[in-house]
Amino acid sequence: QVQLVESGGGLVQAGGSLRLSCAASGSIVSISTMGWYHQAPGKQRELVATITTSGSTVHADPVKGRFTISRDNAKNTVYLQMNSLKPEDTAVYYCNGRVLDYSVVLKNYWGQGTQVTVSS
Repeated sequence: QVQLVESGGGLVQAGGSLRLSCAASGSIVSISTMGWYHQAPGKQRELVATITTSGSTVHADPVKGRFTISRDNAKNTVYLQMNSLKPEDTAVYYCNGRVLDYSVVLKNYWGQGTQVTVSS
């Protein structure tokens, strides 16, 4: 089994910053792309940012210049630094990882989500 556990969410005022972390553990052989998604109430889950093992990143247009994804491959951990937060960033943030586990099958795993609330 593989678990992804997020941390770092919370309540912050507009213009503030938060740093999310997501640590993967369990029957992991390797992890390829990791990413962050968010889901606001009544909306579909949307991509925020992804990062490959080599460090290539993609950031969604609404967060470019404000959010930065990074990872520590040795710790199987991905981070999301969120600056200049806006009320529209309020959502549950989910970590995702494409993991080669001990069954030698590449699978998509999700964390349980962490709430980010930005007050105006």
